[in-house]
Amino acid sequence: MLKVLAVHTHRLSNLKLPLDHKPEAIRQAVLSLLQLEDQKIKDIYVYRRGYDARKKTNIHFIYTLDLCFSTGVDVTMLEKKYRLQRAPNMVYQPVFSPSKGSSYVRADGYQRPVVIGTGPCGLFAALTLAQLGLEPLVLERGKAVRERTKDTWGFWRKQDFKEESNVQFGEGGAGTFSDGKLWSQVKDSRYLGRKVMEEMVRGGAPEEILYVSKPHVGTFRLVKIVEYLRAEIERLGGEIRFSTRVEELYREEGRITGVKTYNLETGKKDEIKSSRVILAIGHSARDTFEMLHAKGVFIEPKAFSIGFRIEHPQGLIDRARFGSDDRFPGHPQKIVEHVGAADYKLVYHAKNGRSVYSFCMCPGGTVVAATSEAGRVVTNGMSQYSRLERNANAGVVVGIEPKDFGADITNPLAGIGFQREIETLAFKLGGENYFAPGQLVGDFLAGKASVSLGTVEPSYKPGVLLTDLSGTECPPLFPPYVTKAIQEALPAFGKQIQGFDQPDCLLTGVETRTSAPIRIRRNGERDSSAFESVNTCGLYPAGEGAGYAGGIMSAAIDGIKVAEALAKSYSCPT
Repeated sequence: MLKVLAVHTHRLSNLKLPLDHKPEAIRQAVLSLLQLEDQKIKDIYVYRRGYDARKKTNIHFIYTLDLCFSTGVDVTMLEKKYRLQRAPNMVYQPVFSPSKGSSYVRADGYQRPVVIGTGPCGLFAALTLAQLGLEPLVLERGKAVRERTKDTWGFWRKQDFKEESNVQFGEGGAGTFSDGKLWSQVKDSRYLGRKVMEEMVRGGAPEEILYVSKPHVGTFRLVKIVEYLRAEIERLGGEIRFSTRVEELYREEGRITGVKTYNLETGKKDEIKSSRVILAIGHSARDTFEMLHAKGVFIEPKAFSIGFRIEHPQGLIDRARFGSDDRFPGHPQKIVEHVGAADYKLVYHAKNGRSVYSFCMCPGGTVVAATSEAGRVVTNGMSQYSRLERNANAGVVVGIEPKDFGADITNPLAGIGFQREIETLAFKLGGENYFAPGQLVGDFLAGKASVSLGTVEPSYKPGVLLTDLSGTECPPLFPPYVTKAIQEALPAFGKQIQGFDQPDCLLTGVETRTSAPIRIRRNGERDSSAFESVNTCGLYPAGEGAGYAGGIMSAAIDGIKVAEALAKSYSCPT
């Protein structure tokens, strides 16, 4: 059950405690620091818990706590003496009451808002609309999450690929088969991320996601959470149609009027009238991007990144981050018991001007097949909540700009063709059976093909075929500036994490879906038509597919904001 404190609490930061402290030590430490008697503090709420591993012989937790004081405590004195701050109100405030939304639903001629897509963005957009009483209609080309999970595992195990039910398409979106990371760097002054995580806790996520510094839930738990969100949307009057692909957007005089759908199971076509549509289609709905462009919706090219997945033994990363001696707390296995498997974040600026960085790092996870089109190979990273698999993996990717793939305003979809070309070549290099092409780090740096594995066993399924990813194949997998930047970055990363460039660590290709290669331009948040397409009234591009998010949290937050803007439009002239 969620624990909610009164609004008027005080925040205490930077309280340090050993990793093996007992639960009651938090209260004892606060009382000792503030020199108060036990009854003077009514409640203590953990707002954030991180850890400091900079000194491997003194790794410790760092807490940020919200405190409720008893009546009579001189909080003004405490604020000055101990630098306490007023804790903000993190309770979500809806843009209007559900009863007002219900009045729109009951009005004559009401057209339900349509949400296209059930990734994190679409689900939280639909949930927000439903909570406001607007009874959204949600369209998803893929299947419900458990059916989709069976199809995805069927592809990984038996190479039985389904174009409409895979890592990219289906309920939960691409985030379902990921590490389930729940942190983001987006500005969140309204604590919408808090709302997202509270809904997830109600859906079965562990309460610790509300306070750990880098929360995650893993794939299996995400399945349950997604089902809860769907049930809530339906309970509040929303409707979700699976296996329903949007094939056409009806647009008249710069305004959305509805959509045309095709049911992939029954073959039935349908026309749905609506003057308000949220487009939360994810970064891989390439056919939908093409349809929108053909219909005249303004789209512009956007930068994205390409590269490989790199795998190391998780123990190598743990030792590099936590130390290697047998004394607690320097012994990595004992530290992992308290803080979880170690992660990393790396950036390198190559001599050719390219930025190389780690992407979507998955401690104790696996590399997964993530294509959404037949005859192509795409990789991604995934892990469960426990993060107990033998390998750590992350994308090692290079940023590229529209000019690199010949895109401009007149040709905004060129990035899709660029991605497809790389993914098709990866399919061929892997043996044309959805195996991924792989190469040992040492061979990649030396520019020669790998012929046998080292100590790192590939986690990618269906399998890995060793080859040469370094550019000697004709045609090369990547443009030379990408390959050279990664070859330069790996030894530099090895100086930051000992063993990162170890010769028998494994590269697996290709990582091309770091973000959408396009942006569906929309109006700014302060505009009177906030979040609408710049040239199509009533169309609300949202999330990763629109180029406005990157990851579960940022996509979900964007979905809430867009849904609020749509809801407020009902009280504005149309």
